[in-house]
Amino acid sequence: MVTAIIEFLVVLLALLVGARYGSLALGAISGIGLGILVFGFGLTPGTPPIDVIFIIIAAITCAATLLASGGMNWMVQIAERLMRKHPESITFFAPLCTFFLTVLIGTGHAVYTLMPIIADISLKKGIRPERPCAVASIASQIGIVCSPISAAVVAFVTISAENGVSLTIPQVLMCTMPASIAGILVASLLSFRRGKELSDDPQFQALISDPERRMKVYGDDVTSLGVKVGRNAKASVYLFLCALLCIVLIGAFKYSAVKMSTVIQIIMLIAAALMIIFCKTKPSEAVEGSVFRSGMVAVVAIFGIAWMSDTLVSNYTEQIKLALGGIVSDYPWAIALVFFAVSVLINSQGAAVVALLPLAYSLGIPWQILLGVFPCVYGYFFIPTYPSDIATVNFDRSGTTRIGKYLLNHSFMMPGLVAVAVSTGLCLLISHLLFV
Repeated sequence: MVTAIIEFLVVLLALLVGARYGSLALGAISGIGLGILVFGFGLTPGTPPIDVIFIIIAAITCAATLLASGGMNWMVQIAERLMRKHPESITFFAPLCTFFLTVLIGTGHAVYTLMPIIADISLKKGIRPERPCAVASIASQIGIVCSPISAAVVAFVTISAENGVSLTIPQVLMCTMPASIAGILVASLLSFRRGKELSDDPQFQALISDPERRMKVYGDDVTSLGVKVGRNAKASVYLFLCALLCIVLIGAFKYSAVKMSTVIQIIMLIAAALMIIFCKTKPSEAVEGSVFRSGMVAVVAIFGIAWMSDTLVSNYTEQIKLALGGIVSDYPWAIALVFFAVSVLINSQGAAVVALLPLAYSLGIPWQILLGVFPCVYGYFFIPTYPSDIATVNFDRSGTTRIGKYLLNHSFMMPGLVAVAVSTGLCLLISHLLFV
């Protein structure tokens, strides 16, 4: 028992140190924890999630090619036109735009292109930028559980299949999509009058009292509308959307000749190839883009974290079942708290699913409950160290979106807790109504 506790602490320490260094270190330092478990304590190595990793690589390749083709610029322009057409409702439209951009692209890192625009529209309309910016950052990450090509959704479906549950991607999205949109709208509503108006905020007024700083705050317009989007860029978006539609349709009709994980890999690679051939996209630009870089970091993180976690869990499966069996039997929804807590530690929804879902199935938790609590894999807003949150703070020239003195009193806490809580509650309800 003492040995098991020490081994658990090794895993926890590896996660904490990895999160401290961030980026590639999360997966690499998990390798140190894995090495200690295997070579130091003699545990049998677990199995890394190869299928999930291959799917993520294929999806990243396709999304990065879309970015390099200029297609993502066109999508951002469409979102900007919507927000500028209704600037008074920016607190509602901004998070919906970042949410659907993530749903399409499969990664929340696409928010970097929209956030400066959101902050600019807010300032020019006299709206406190914290209101739309904070909830838009939250929405960009919630969209991950609603994307047919995100690591989290793909992992959920793949691991469920390995445990005898024939879930399709459309079935997952039928639950997560309406629940997540509702959660975002509730968070937006509570953010609509959040904080002081700019005219009544002494900190903001002190900031703009200096003419030079006022110029930096209000400055020139931040916009993507001046960028010309050619036919090739638009064609790449159509190809990308067709690929997503094919994946959803094949999943819906349960084409059984080929595994769904293989279907996604094939279609994503085909779409990327067609963009390169017909849209004249340069592969070198795709590799150098932000989507490819951030995506490959996620692959390394999932690889290291999942392999280390599976090694510990697979060697103590029976003991874990005995320890948690009673709690899980009486309160199966409590697994949501575990998903949330682990996400806070490892800063990755995909990695949280890969690390915990096999354990949840082994504990006998009904898949309907696991699908219902799926939105709880987003908890890393709790400690505001995630790149999208940090970037949002920096993009808000007004300084109203901030990380507080005591770390946890930050701009993302309220919309994050509200959106995740509402999304999870509704997702549980929808899953129960549809599948129980």
